[in-house]
Amino acid sequence: MTRQSPLRRPAARAPRRLPALAALTLAAACWSSPDAVMANHPVEPTEAEFTATITREVGYRFLIYLPKDYDADEAVRWPLVVFLHGAGERGDELAKVAVHGPPMQAARGDDLPFIVVAPQCPAGSWWDPDAVAALARHVTREHRVDASRVYLTGLSMGGFGTWETAAKHPDLFAAIAPVCGGGNPLWGHGLARTPVWAFHGDADSVVPPAMTEVMAFGMRRFGRAEPRLTIYPDVGHDSWVRAYNDPELYRWLLSHAREDGADE
Repeated sequence: MTRQSPLRRPAARAPRRLPALAALTLAAACWSSPDAVMANHPVEPTEAEFTATITREVGYRFLIYLPKDYDADEAVRWPLVVFLHGAGERGDELAKVAVHGPPMQAARGDDLPFIVVAPQCPAGSWWDPDAVAALARHVTREHRVDASRVYLTGLSMGGFGTWETAAKHPDLFAAIAPVCGGGNPLWGHGLARTPVWAFHGDADSVVPPAMTEVMAFGMRRFGRAEPRLTIYPDVGHDSWVRAYNDPELYRWLLSHAREDGADE
């Protein structure tokens, strides 16, 4: 006879599994129906109220270009174009914001009939819609700006920032021109009264042109104004060269004004 060592316990038997139907029946028996729970434990709501004041500090370093005739007549108020650069110009070298678009044109001496403001986004950051809007309001207060003719444009990352800022601050800009940008099509809901002319290259491998088309779809989806789209054939990511060298863009921007002025 083989004797079992007192130090070794017999292997435990695996528990028998209940048939699937029996397991479900047992689980159902352990729980009451939702109706029964509500009937047995009624809960009366308690009214409450919440208020809070949330503030935060925002700011950008920026370049500002005044028209050549700005000081000729102090009674004249000028249109304002806010330009948002792309990701490559982020950092703390402010001169980099003038390598493209309206600030480049103003820096080389082009006679632009509007004030140009070009902020710089810090390294590793993204455009903050509230900060961009606050900058536009600051310049409007501090300079002779026609508050009904404030415009926003930007390229690549700045194109994304243009879409988002205009959507979140719909009572500020008379018109916008995002270039090779994109965003959330749900922002179309906030662009109800904002004229849009968007640009993209059909060969853009950095930001696909579908990103602009999706934004246009978002505006249509919410029954908003039809955006104007220009898709350049055989043009890559640098569609801003064609867009900002077209005088029609600036004529189009300046043709729009907010009838109700802008929010101060």
